[in-house]
Amino acid sequence: MAASAAPMDIEASKIMEAKDVTRIERIGAHSHIRGLGLDDSLEAHKVSHGMVGQQKARRAAGVVVQMILKGEIAGRAVLLAGAPGTGKTAIAMGMSQALGPETPFTMLSGSEIFSLEMSRTEALTQAFRRSIGVRIKEETVLIEGEVVEILIDRPSAGTGAKVGKLTLKTTDMETLYDLGAKMIEALTKEKVQAGDVISIDKATGKVTKLGRSFSRSRDYDAMGTTTRFVPTPEGELQSRKEVVHTVSLHDIDVINSRSQGFLALFAGDTGEIKPEVRDQIDLKVAEWREEGKAEIVPGVLFIDEVHMLDIECFSFLNRALENEMAPIVILATNRGITTIRGTDYTSPHGIPIDLLDRLLIISTSPYSEAEIKKILEIRATEEDVDMSDTALDLLTRIGLETSLRYAIHMITAAHLVAVKRRATEVDVDDIKKVYQLFFDVNRSTSFLNEYESQFMFHQAPAPGATEGPAAMDL
Repeated sequence: MAASAAPMDIEASKIMEAKDVTRIERIGAHSHIRGLGLDDSLEAHKVSHGMVGQQKARRAAGVVVQMILKGEIAGRAVLLAGAPGTGKTAIAMGMSQALGPETPFTMLSGSEIFSLEMSRTEALTQAFRRSIGVRIKEETVLIEGEVVEILIDRPSAGTGAKVGKLTLKTTDMETLYDLGAKMIEALTKEKVQAGDVISIDKATGKVTKLGRSFSRSRDYDAMGTTTRFVPTPEGELQSRKEVVHTVSLHDIDVINSRSQGFLALFAGDTGEIKPEVRDQIDLKVAEWREEGKAEIVPGVLFIDEVHMLDIECFSFLNRALENEMAPIVILATNRGITTIRGTDYTSPHGIPIDLLDRLLIISTSPYSEAEIKKILEIRATEEDVDMSDTALDLLTRIGLETSLRYAIHMITAAHLVAVKRRATEVDVDDIKKVYQLFFDVNRSTSFLNEYESQFMFHQAPAPGATEGPAAMDL
């Protein structure tokens, strides 16, 4: 018996392992960002909501957020310009968090435009319309009450329609309803029983279980942790309520341009949409706005690495920003004076001067040593890594002399080295070992120059060009 039980134990442990893996949450590069870290007067705290430093840039971003929330100005564009690793994407993520889930926020990389199976202007148009929300309001009649009794009669022969009766009550009244087959099916699906507080949409017949009534809380000795208790509704059983649905203009475009309707949203590739369809939708939305049935929610389109766009895309952006339905467009780039893609002309940030003239430019500056240390400390906490003070000081020095991104990448790698030697926290030796295993850009460049003859198609640096600095002395 003992021999036969062993395989069963192995299988059980495998199942438990599989269940644990599904609960792991992945940590992103900016998962520690919770907002812009501003107070009510738009003053930036030194450290708040995961944001460190960049006070001027964050204050400027806060002004833009207020402009978006008011929703009165369309077609404004903002450029986040700064060196690599100075927190441009972090500020954009902070703006997204500050705006909340109700405001549409679309993120796009400049190079994505060229990898889609549609024209570049169509891809940008879809991105624009994803960033514009439509809040549709409709009135519906709801029946809300506590279930006093539910009786369902099933035919003894097993065939024929089911019939039943449902008694609902509020604090003021009680009513008996006759149930049809569809309503019985909906109530059965939700496992409704006496003592439940339910809501029935009269138009669609949808049944929603709101919870158990407080008056039935003592009916059972034991209750599940998921059991929710709610008070018995007051007033009339039947009431009119306003229901608000928020969708993007792109969602409406897809639903109306595809034969499978809203299921096309789950198909992935929506393809190109005819301009005639969009024109008709815009007219309908304008009609809903006049009738008070809908309102426009201007959102944000964030285009990272905007220098990757070509002159045709920039021309389109110039025109699209003039539309009254345009969202706020936030661009980000780390380029200096460089060639505009698709031309032989150079321009600041690789963006044409006529478009630059439309932009509010927010500049980001390099982090100080104290700010780098604080960022690394926040990232270590986010990645659940314990680090000694001396190790954090060394990692800060590495981030100052190489790059912040390289130092952040070292946190998890150093933690794995510490786990290997069964330590509870990362120490200086772990940082040194990871530094020797993984090269930063400067040491990699020095390595290439040292062994240039062994690499294929190596091009020696031009005369007078500076090589990467030597490796740090650890």
